[in-house]
Amino acid sequence: MKGRTLPPNDVGLGRRLLPMVFVLVLVGTAFLVARLPSASAATRAGMAQRFQFTELPIALPAGLPQRDVRQVNPKYEHIRSWISSVGAGVAVNDLDGDGRSDDLCLVDTRSDAVVVTPAPETGAYPPFVLDPAPLPSGPAIAPMGCTPGDFNSDGRMDLLVYYWGRTPVVFLHRGQGGALAAAAFRPTELVPQALTADGLYHGPLWNTNAVNVADFDGDGHPDIGIFNYFPDTEVLDPQGHPNVQMNHSMSRAENAGGSHILRWTAATSGADPSVTYVEQRAIDPAYSTGWTLGAGSADLDGDLLPELYLANDFGKDRFFHNRSTPGQIRFALAEGRRDAVTPKSLVLGHDSFKGMSIEFGDLDNSGRFDMFVSNITESWGLEESNFVWRNNAANPADARRKMEKGVAPFEDSAASRNLAWVGWGWDAKMADFDNSGRVAVVQAAGFVKGDINRFNWLQELAMSNDLMLQEPAMWPKAEPGDDIAGDNTLAFWAKEPDGKRYVDLAPQLGLAVPTPTRGIAVADADQDGAQDFAVARQWGAPAYYRNTKAPDRNFLGLRLFRPVDTAGGAPPSAAVPGSPAYGAQVRIRTADGTTHVAQLDGGSGHSGKRSFDVYFGLGAAGGRPVSAEIAWRDADGGAHRQTLELAAGWHDLILTDQARELTTP
Repeated sequence: MKGRTLPPNDVGLGRRLLPMVFVLVLVGTAFLVARLPSASAATRAGMAQRFQFTELPIALPAGLPQRDVRQVNPKYEHIRSWISSVGAGVAVNDLDGDGRSDDLCLVDTRSDAVVVTPAPETGAYPPFVLDPAPLPSGPAIAPMGCTPGDFNSDGRMDLLVYYWGRTPVVFLHRGQGGALAAAAFRPTELVPQALTADGLYHGPLWNTNAVNVADFDGDGHPDIGIFNYFPDTEVLDPQGHPNVQMNHSMSRAENAGGSHILRWTAATSGADPSVTYVEQRAIDPAYSTGWTLGAGSADLDGDLLPELYLANDFGKDRFFHNRSTPGQIRFALAEGRRDAVTPKSLVLGHDSFKGMSIEFGDLDNSGRFDMFVSNITESWGLEESNFVWRNNAANPADARRKMEKGVAPFEDSAASRNLAWVGWGWDAKMADFDNSGRVAVVQAAGFVKGDINRFNWLQELAMSNDLMLQEPAMWPKAEPGDDIAGDNTLAFWAKEPDGKRYVDLAPQLGLAVPTPTRGIAVADADQDGAQDFAVARQWGAPAYYRNTKAPDRNFLGLRLFRPVDTAGGAPPSAAVPGSPAYGAQVRIRTADGTTHVAQLDGGSGHSGKRSFDVYFGLGAAGGRPVSAEIAWRDADGGAHRQTLELAAGWHDLILTDQARELTTP
């Protein structure tokens, strides 16, 4: 029987129908995925028994102002609540040198103050405000975040504060002893500025919302990535020049303030410490002007040069392969590859979503870094999707081969894991809070708190012509009293018993407070073997959640140091034997054969920064020795790798040309 040949008209009709059939199949598949069964109430209740947190208030200095909106440029006046929707931040680290990550650096939007305070029930010094004086300042400047780090490599913890309206300030620790106080820090310009007779700031108008600190060029010192949101304009000045603008697209905006990669070059220590950075053109300008809200880095190909991810609002996120050499930082763009069933916006580097934060972590105990990216996922609003970029490289060498060809070795798995939708997402942190060997994801959420739901206005804006968006006057009102996703709550994503999907246990754990949150910081502040976390709330009091699960020894905690290499630096002590080993990676294999990887993260995310401790829950393998492969660069930039057998508990290691344990508590 001969085959029937379709008439030409029928062939053309079939070709025209193919795209329609494909879309229908794709929509049907997405619908089925979205309707996957969720965990039952009984399952949630049982899972919640693995965790226990107690909310504690965070001490703040007395007499701080209590505002609820910012003053803004006149062209932004009708959307001042929108412009006032960021800035709350929190970081945790060992600022006082007692050997514990039990000190907080907060940015409180209600006062525009940067506050250093001990974690609840851990410290003895009174909270204080970091004042940039005598550096020039002004009323149109507001802090946006605080990143701890040893920027002059002297063994003392400093603080990098970034702002809207000026370049960042590094508060360098003087190391003069006594209780921690404001006088212990010397404010220093990250980008040199001339002193002014009027005391007001007249330098570059950076508007920064994302910072990443890492040893980008592998020379043994921390470099700094500064990623600006608004263009360099007077965003917060009520008498400012009317040249301000908004994003020129909802899905491909590239008119933001741009990236600044700063390479460490020199430092001094003592009563008048200093540090010097020089800016390098490390990223192609074609890829560096997204509206960046989150930045993160981790080494994927085994060369101990961290790759870089930028989470961009209103358009394409960017992922870069690190091709630096000592003294020269250079990043090359890498993107995901699309197959026949993957929408473009679920391909890394091709999305049109609203990137808010980025976190690296090992979600599947594969020994490879995955990535979690927060987006806007508001039901009946702007329902996009978070990203869970699963690392699909077979090993570091495979990752290197792909990235050298411009291919990012990731594919999205957010929907299949039930991690796709939360609301208006912000900072996120992966951590093992029950020592089960499985990381949970804590995610901030919410936008503007008010009484009148204005999401319909925002939807109309999102559907408007991109040519309108850049002009602030075309935006609908967002003023005090208006609400846009203001009732979103913090999410606490934990793995279901089968290990495949996640469940938000925030309601069961008492974490679902309907107040917009921004930054999250994680540390085992009291070193009891249970990780705690702090949360920065936008226009609300910050909160500290102490992990009150019964202490156990079912964990491995590592503090990794390099010897101090700055003259006059802090003498080694039992509490702080050196400077943090930026970018050091630890890959453990437990007695049951499970693999995990983590790193000393110098500062990734949106406005929350975790401690420098490297922490693993050990799960079923608790109580037995752990094989830990440690990879690091020494103070001269030399790369090293060594495997140690370690017992559960806390360990301090000094990293030179070999890893040497100092104490075993």
